[in-house]
Amino acid sequence: MTTLLEARYRTVLRLLPAYYRREREEEMVETYLWDLDRDTQDQSRPTFGEVASIAALAVRSRLGAAGAPRRYALLGSGVRLFALSAVLLLAASAVVTPVLQLTWTFTRGGAERRMFLSGFTGHGIVAGTVAVAGWILPLGWTVAYFALLHDRRRLARTAALVAALPSLWPLAGSLTGATIVSEPAFVVTLVLLAWLPALALCAAHHRDAPPARLPAGTPGLALMATCVLTGASQVLLPGAADLVWAPANCFALGALGWLLWRGRRTDPGTRGGALALALLGLLLLAVRVAALYPWLGLPTPAGYLVGGIGQTAALALLTVVLTIAGRRELTAR
Repeated sequence: MTTLLEARYRTVLRLLPAYYRREREEEMVETYLWDLDRDTQDQSRPTFGEVASIAALAVRSRLGAAGAPRRYALLGSGVRLFALSAVLLLAASAVVTPVLQLTWTFTRGGAERRMFLSGFTGHGIVAGTVAVAGWILPLGWTVAYFALLHDRRRLARTAALVAALPSLWPLAGSLTGATIVSEPAFVVTLVLLAWLPALALCAAHHRDAPPARLPAGTPGLALMATCVLTGASQVLLPGAADLVWAPANCFALGALGWLLWRGRRTDPGTRGGALALALLGLLLLAVRVAALYPWLGLPTPAGYLVGGIGQTAALALLTVVLTIAGRRELTAR
């Protein structure tokens, strides 16, 4: 006769995918119930640690590696590529943006320097510390990128989570009343742009996952090329540049190049590539729209509007094409 504790374990095990339960459920239940007095099992429950462990296993088994059922292996590969691609874009922005801002500030005379330094001083220790952290912590994306490609997974996860923290400053400030969020949709999408890659990195690059690899090139060359594109986007068209302008341009060029490269290949290449880029494109499109929408109908420089609308159209088109390619990849046998 089934005890309440056994029924509770089986309920928690439903978090696992069906293929995993078919293979391991009986063994796991037997292990959990081993050495427990049957008379006391109706008064017991799975511990928090056991539930958390099963939940983590459910994520790992769904974001599977080689050997897992095809759809889970494809999903795992896609999420890992999404995390790597997004971290690369964020790492390039974390390097290039402060360099350009410092160059601009310290080549424009004393007034610009004083205005820049006033952002760190004169507002109290807490505000100054937050401002400094906002400059330093995003460099964690670069650490996460190289750590991931050198299979230092724990360092990559820690660096990514630390790098994503500054995206929460505006929301935390609004909750404490220190700041007012004038564009909540834009702020929320920026939070998603930072935290979805960080969480995807933590979840998909688990201990059973294969080491991260770039589809082409070396880690240093890929980051340098992305930095050049990021800098060129901001320098050549400064009137259109906002926080999403350069990453979206890098994505558009990268996704277009991937589609052309994929079209010339006869083998399927890296699995999940289309799904990964489609998800990243959708995320960047959401940020692009949230950044542009408040300015529609207002007196705004034409360069910003034309650039933003053009970039929105390009992101939407690429995301649709990549989604179709990803769907074909999912249904292919």
